Amino acid sequence: MDPQRRAWLATAGAAALGAAAVNRPSLAALPEAATQGSPHTQPPLVPRDGRAYNPVVTLNGWTLPWRMRDGWKEFHLVAEPVEREIAPGMNARLWGYNGQSPGPTIEAVEGERVRIYVTNRLPEHTTIHWHGMLLPSGMDGVGGLTQPQIGAGKTFVYEFELKKSGTFMYHPHADEMTQMAMGMMGLFIVHPKDPRRYRVDRDFCFLINAYDIDPGSATPRIATMLDFNLWTWNSRAFPGIDHLPCRLGDRVRIRFGNLTMTNHPIHMHGYDFEVTCTDGGWVPKSARWPEVTIDVGVGQMRAFEFDAVNPGDWAFHCHKSHHTMNAMGHDVPTMIGADQRGLVERIQKLVPDYMVMGDRGMADMGAMEMPLPDNTLPMMTGQGPFGPLEMGGMFTVVKVRADQKPGDYSDPGWYRHPPGTQAREYAGALPEPPRAATPSADGDAGAAPLNVRKRGSHHG
Repeated sequence: MDPQRRAWLATAGAAALGAAAVNRPSLAALPEAATQGSPHTQPPLVPRDGRAYNPVVTLNGWTLPWRMRDGWKEFHLVAEPVEREIAPGMNARLWGYNGQSPGPTIEAVEGERVRIYVTNRLPEHTTIHWHGMLLPSGMDGVGGLTQPQIGAGKTFVYEFELKKSGTFMYHPHADEMTQMAMGMMGLFIVHPKDPRRYRVDRDFCFLINAYDIDPGSATPRIATMLDFNLWTWNSRAFPGIDHLPCRLGDRVRIRFGNLTMTNHPIHMHGYDFEVTCTDGGWVPKSARWPEVTIDVGVGQMRAFEFDAVNPGDWAFHCHKSHHTMNAMGHDVPTMIGADQRGLVERIQKLVPDYMVMGDRGMADMGAMEMPLPDNTLPMMTGQGPFGPLEMGGMFTVVKVRADQKPGDYSDPGWYRHPPGTQAREYAGALPEPPRAATPSADGDAGAAPLNVRKRGSHHG
C-alpha cells in the first residue's frame, strides 16, 4: 500500500473512533508534560516551529509548550491535584492541569492539526471538552456520550483540525460540579492563519472563576451555587492579580471567559473599547460596538480592544461590588450608626483582639489589621500610592506608560501624575448650603426654598 495512503487511513481511523485510549507501547512517544509552579504572569511563548503567530500573555498564567511531529502539533495535559496561591497569605488545594489552576493556555493556528494527550492523575475519571471548537463529535469530550471516561491513571488522545480562529477554552464534561468547582479549566487560543489579521501589540487573556473556601481551610466547597466568597481571575484574587502593563500607543486586546455560576460586568476605567470577539468568532468591524463595561455570561468568552492613548493607572474590575471583595460573609449585620463603644470595652475583656466593625461603613477594613484565621484573606486589602485600595477579588490595574518598551511586561510602578491633572483637597471657605424650609405643625411651609422659581412667575 502507498505510504501516504496508509498514513491517511490511520488518521481517518483515529478521527472516526474519537478520543481514544493510548496503549502502553506508545506511551514512550508522548510529548513532555511541562509543569509550572509560579503564580505570576509568564512571558509570551514565541513559536519556534509550526505556523507563525503573535502570542498571548495569560494573566497569572502561562502557555503550554508543544512539539511538531509528522505534521501534528502535539500537547500533553495532565489532570491532577494542585496547590494554587490565591493571593499572598492564602493557598488553595485545587484540581487543575500541569501544576496549576487554571491549566496552561493552549495556543495554535487556524488550519493546524493538533494532537492533545490527556493523562488523568485525579482520584476519579475525567474528560476534556473543547468549548467553542468545531470538531468531530467523537472529539467533543462528553463522558458517556461521545467517549468513554478517562479513568484514573489512564491517558487518552484527542486529534482534530482547527477550523477557525478565535478565543476558546477547555474544561471537563465529567462530574462537572466537582471538577470545575475545584478549578479544572484552561484557555485555548486559535490564531488566524495570517498573523497580520486582527493583529494587536499586546494580547492578554484570563478565565473568570470563583471558590467557596471556609476561613482557615484550603479546599473549596463544591456544592455552592451562588454564595462564593472568593471571586478570582485565573484563580487569583486582588492583590494577587498581576497588573497589565501597556505601552502608550499600543493596540491592546483583553480576552476573558466565564466559568462561574453568575454573570460578570467587566469594566475598565479611562477608556472606551470595542467588542471584537466572542467564542462564536470574530465580530466584523461593521458590527462592533463601543463599551466601557461588557457583561460576560456563564460559559461565554469575550474580547475587547482599545488604543492605549491615555497614560495612567486605570482600574479594571468586575462591577458587581461584592466581586471586588474577599472572604465575604453573607450574614454580617448592618451596624451603620450603631454606638458600640460601651459594648466593645466589655467584649475586649473577654476577647482582647475584638474590634468595632461597620458602625461607620466598611472602609476601615482596608486599613485595619484584624486578626484572621490562618490561610484567609482580608475582605478588603491592597496598598496603592495614596493608601489602602479597599479592594479584593476581581480587581487589577491597566498601566499605560510612554516609556514601556515593546515586548516589556514588567511592572512600571505607580503612575506619576503631571501637575494639575490630579484631584486635590480644597482648602478654601465653604458657604452655607441653601436648604428647603421645614413645614410647620399646621402643614404650611415656612419661607420658600432658595433659588426655586414659583410656578407662573416671570422674569424680564
